[in-house]
Amino acid sequence: MSNLVILPIIIPFIIGAILLMFAKHHKVQRIISGISMIILLALAIYLAIYAYQHGTLVLELGNWSAPFGIVLVADLLSTFMVLLATLVGAVCLFFAFKTINSDREKYYFYPLYFFLLIGVNGAFLTGDLFNLFVFFEVMLIASYGLIVHGGTGYQLRESFKYVIINVFASGLFIVAIAWIYSITGTMNMAHIGERVAELDQAGALNVVAVLLFIVFASKGALFPLYFWLPKSYFGPPAAIAALFGGLLTKVGIYAIIRTFTVIFNHDPGFTHKGIIVTIAGFTMLFGVLGAVSQFDFKRILSYHIISQVGYMVMGLGIFTPLAMAGAIYYIAHHMIVKTALFLFAGVTEKITGTTDLKKMGGLLGSHPALAWMFFITAVSLAGIPPLSGFFSKFPIILAGFEEGQYVISGVALLVGLLTLFSMMKIFSYAFWGKQKHTEEQANIPIGKLLLPVVPLVVLTIILGFAAEPIFTYSLDVAEQIMDPSNYIESVLKE
Repeated sequence: MSNLVILPIIIPFIIGAILLMFAKHHKVQRIISGISMIILLALAIYLAIYAYQHGTLVLELGNWSAPFGIVLVADLLSTFMVLLATLVGAVCLFFAFKTINSDREKYYFYPLYFFLLIGVNGAFLTGDLFNLFVFFEVMLIASYGLIVHGGTGYQLRESFKYVIINVFASGLFIVAIAWIYSITGTMNMAHIGERVAELDQAGALNVVAVLLFIVFASKGALFPLYFWLPKSYFGPPAAIAALFGGLLTKVGIYAIIRTFTVIFNHDPGFTHKGIIVTIAGFTMLFGVLGAVSQFDFKRILSYHIISQVGYMVMGLGIFTPLAMAGAIYYIAHHMIVKTALFLFAGVTEKITGTTDLKKMGGLLGSHPALAWMFFITAVSLAGIPPLSGFFSKFPIILAGFEEGQYVISGVALLVGLLTLFSMMKIFSYAFWGKQKHTEEQANIPIGKLLLPVVPLVVLTIILGFAAEPIFTYSLDVAEQIMDPSNYIESVLKE
């Protein structure tokens, strides 16, 4: 069964290579991509269920045992993230079938899409710190191609910041890896976690922890390293913006959660309750203030990515099972809802020809299904019960008050209120009021565009109404990752 762990990496690699051969045959590319993504989604669901029922799966590549060889690890957290990534990838791909024009398809859109999934799934499943770097680079190289796909002047200009900060972060990543190898003599994350528990070098380890946190914070768009995100995500087509908005920053958040539970758990008073909690508070606050100040549909959503990742990191910083369970729950909620919102932004732009809220209005009258689907996901993002946003935020804030973290808990409540304000601003400008688009635009059919997004809207409702079993699962994930011995013993077979 352990051989299944490599399939979420191998399948996108094979499909991406095959699609390179059919670059000029768009219909063939769509058929191959669609079937492959459905297979990937079924595999991700099976892996998540298997890991929950039977425990962690470990694959030793080349039959070299850990810590000497490279391992892939499918525990509750990694399989959960692979499932969410594949779900987001499938929805955005089927949306792209209806929106990506042929000029963009012929420039290797589909191969780049699957190569991106190689890096994402590999980052979630690897048990080796250096290979985490490798998979990050695979993901980033593919994302560089996708973020400039279409080659507009705006895309090329704004994506330059995205490339530069990630190149800088990658260089810092190598420095941090070299430093931790000099301290522990290993790259295997489970082995590093075991060595850290035995070493009396808290000062040096804290420095490495801060370096790695900076690396992952730049990729996860945490304060103050988020400046590249809003304009970079504004330029690409809706399918790509939704894929990036729902997925890419979560890879950085996953890396922070994994390393600061397995490896850097020796001084939580400094790393978690000090640095991480503080950064989470500033991230939430500055992100939501950026969203409130905007009058553009996509830019408001982009700034909300920043504020929302703050909640995830806040759960890690509080560092209790309740807070971590809330963070896990929140990751699922955010990936689903944020992807849907970006796709809705793409649909409204197709109708009106703009994302400027001041030039929009009356979509509720001409396209009521779009309006009410947006409304459900918008209030879910803001944390209104009984949707998923409320039940994922509640345990994080409750844990904050229980642990005496009153300031950041208050900030989290304020951010939720401002999030509601900014989302209702979108609804009131774009969907309410007098119709500003023409009758020809009002008659544009959008049923086929909304169809791929329906599962995401349904899921945010299910995640709210089925909060108890979902939270129980999240708590199981949290308890497993907060006890590093589970991960270490599974990988090293102690």
